[in-house]
Amino acid sequence: MRMRHIGLLLASFTGIIAPAVTAQVVSESIGDDIVRFHASAGAKANAYPSFALLDPRMPATGASPEGFAVEPGFFTDEQGRSSFTIEIDPGTSLYGTGEVPGPLLRNGRKTVLWNSDSYGYKEGTQSLYKSHPWVLAVRKDGSSFGVIGDSTYRIEIDLTEDITFHAEGPEFPVIVIERDSPLEVVKTLAELTGKIPMPPKWAIGYHQCRYSYYPDSQVREIAQGFRDRDLPADVIWMDIHYMDEYRVFRFDDELFPDPKGLNEYLLNELNFHNVWMIDPGIGAETERFPPEGYSVYEELIEGDHAVKTAHGDIYKGEVWPGWCVFPDYTRQRTRDWWAGLYEGFMAQGITGVWNDMNEPAIFNVESKTMPEDNVHAGDPEMGGGGSHARFHNVYGMLMIKATREGVQKANPDKRPFVLSRAIYLGGQRYAAGWSGDNSADWWDLEGSVPMVLNMSLSGFPFYGPDIGGFIGNGDADQFERWFGYGVLFPFARGHTAVGNRQKEPWAFGEEVEHTARQALNNRYILLPYYYSLFYDAHTQGAPITQPVFFADPSDSALRTEDDMFLLGEGLLIKPSLTLHGDRAMTMPNGIWNKLNLEGADNADIPEFFVKGGSIIPTGPVMQYTSEKPLNPLTLVVSLDEDGRAWGSLYEDSGDGYSYQNGDYLLSTYTAERIGDRVEIRMTGAKGDRKRPIRDMHVRLLLGDGQEAFGSGRDGSVITIELD
Repeated sequence: MRMRHIGLLLASFTGIIAPAVTAQVVSESIGDDIVRFHASAGAKANAYPSFALLDPRMPATGASPEGFAVEPGFFTDEQGRSSFTIEIDPGTSLYGTGEVPGPLLRNGRKTVLWNSDSYGYKEGTQSLYKSHPWVLAVRKDGSSFGVIGDSTYRIEIDLTEDITFHAEGPEFPVIVIERDSPLEVVKTLAELTGKIPMPPKWAIGYHQCRYSYYPDSQVREIAQGFRDRDLPADVIWMDIHYMDEYRVFRFDDELFPDPKGLNEYLLNELNFHNVWMIDPGIGAETERFPPEGYSVYEELIEGDHAVKTAHGDIYKGEVWPGWCVFPDYTRQRTRDWWAGLYEGFMAQGITGVWNDMNEPAIFNVESKTMPEDNVHAGDPEMGGGGSHARFHNVYGMLMIKATREGVQKANPDKRPFVLSRAIYLGGQRYAAGWSGDNSADWWDLEGSVPMVLNMSLSGFPFYGPDIGGFIGNGDADQFERWFGYGVLFPFARGHTAVGNRQKEPWAFGEEVEHTARQALNNRYILLPYYYSLFYDAHTQGAPITQPVFFADPSDSALRTEDDMFLLGEGLLIKPSLTLHGDRAMTMPNGIWNKLNLEGADNADIPEFFVKGGSIIPTGPVMQYTSEKPLNPLTLVVSLDEDGRAWGSLYEDSGDGYSYQNGDYLLSTYTAERIGDRVEIRMTGAKGDRKRPIRDMHVRLLLGDGQEAFGSGRDGSVITIELD
């Protein structure tokens, strides 16, 4: 550990002059070129356990390295906020900050981290549903560093000049990751905050939702509609109208008299999985409800599981059921109780859970949430109890932690799928996420790409928007364009609000349905590649969606490109996000061979380009992820300047945990040009899973839309002769 004596004379930012501050900063290494800074020895001693890090009390590994390039300057601003600034060099580009509207590049912008029910947000909205106190900085030469401001309090991230954080709480640690590339920084962030769990394969398929599908006959009708029209899909969702008076863990006896029978029919007859919503607000017993009989409420009261007011009373706030009480997830015993509620719920044949309104959202109050002086009990390992101001941004994450544990305990042989609206840095350990209540307009259509990318750059890869827009009807042109590329995001779900027109893929007529079918077919053709990317995210922390500047971090022309995006490192997606497709886009340098999938001549389907040196595994069109075995396996090959290419394919059972005991197959394929021929072969395999006996086809992309083809058996050498 080293002590630095730093005198700060900070420049003006947004008109506020920071006072001169002299402090002894404590710096310590917590990994290879990862340094944690404290404002002082006292700040280090009083620091709360981290909610972001896998290890809340992550120990130091030694002194910080000599000459470490990045150092924060700590100070208290004129509003009394605990603050720091990191100066950046000219030409440094800033990204991350979690879920933010607007462009990919965040230089010159401010974000306020305070999980908020941000219905109908637009570019000027400073707080959305998730809080990621994280900035990714990419220098002019492409080297990179990342910054975690490890506080759960409300934070303003000010990137108008340098990197400045202001927290409305006590002094907090600052963690800096230094790496040669932004990709390595994001991977290291995942090492610190956690990688995603491997999802069930069905969750990587397409999801169809509405607020709400009811009664149960409409759920059957919608699922059947996909199958009748050959529109691939894996999951249908139940929003709050399935509940009895909006009370969680209770089913409406008239609208959903037999939820287990419905779920069994969906899965066994139509091969649809299901996801059902659960909110944190528990309907209190008032005039609206009978004085007894709602066991969830009674158990919460009897078990002393509720959040309290500053005066020690049980806090009540209005949400969908009316007046509600709220579990205090800062206690393990409350999380255990909450997890136990899922045993009977999941026994109804439910396969996934959706936690919504967990910022937590409160109706009919200006703040849209609980009072900041509400009290949470807080277990000792969380640093003890405290105000809602301290725990607000992690309330949703603690909820989904308990939910995931409950779902897993209820179905121990299945991989849980949980979706959450509210998230804090590190929440990727427990759930997928979506961008909340967006609108059916062209601004939100365009803005989906940078939102997904900045979440990915903040360590949260399993994410996507409500395709087609949640608020409003939109029109056929907008829906068709959005659907054409939106189904390519890691989390792909169509959704819309109550009172809107229907927005299933067939709802806008035959032309839009045709485009939707092409888009969904492309998603399922690429399923082997997606599943392999999810495995890379699970094991290496690799982002699934990447900005195009990852292809060449030193190319300044790519730093603001936020229409196109990469899937993994090898596949570039080039959608048209304006009505007339009139916006120029900057392709990375090097070899990028066009790949024609379905809808190659359809302006509403994006273009696909495979990076030179890459092999992309693809499969057949399917109506759901488990419909067919991967036979034939088709490898799409794009050679680099040296005539070589490489790629991998991950396979397992698609669910459960046998892969953790070796029941998986990770195959490596290479291609090499030798004179007038190209040889494609399997050059490595890991795992105990038996290789299927299957055909293997090769599509060799030659540029200018030309291809050569080869076929053989998986595991054999396939040779393509070139004219």
